[in-house]
Amino acid sequence: MKKNKILFWIFTGILTLLLGTGSVFDAISAPEAIKNVTGLGYPAYIIPFLGVAKLAGLIAILIPGYYRIKEWAYAGLTFDLVGATYSLIATGEPAKHWLPMLIGFGLIAGSYIYYHKISKAA
Repeated sequence: MKKNKILFWIFTGILTLLLGTGSVFDAISAPEAIKNVTGLGYPAYIIPFLGVAKLAGLIAILIPGYYRIKEWAYAGLTFDLVGATYSLIATGEPAKHWLPMLIGFGLIAGSYIYYHKISKAA
């Protein structure tokens, strides 16, 4: 049980740092975030919405309880990464730009798997 909790917090902590940092820049419409998203063909007005939604998802994952909300948060973060990865591939970006997304997928998967292991043990 203790090993599962430690692994959950490692995956979740790194996930929160990586996605949380980008989410804050999106939420405040930082120039770099605007450049990245509009460069993919999306309108600038979507950026703060996505940033706030990602931050809400990360907060939902960090707060104990609320099983269904956590499920939706994990799904939403996964959809966000899938959409971002697809957008990069569809616009012809080289693999060095979208392959690092696999780290995010791995972190989400690890956090999700160990969250369920902890839940079943409790």
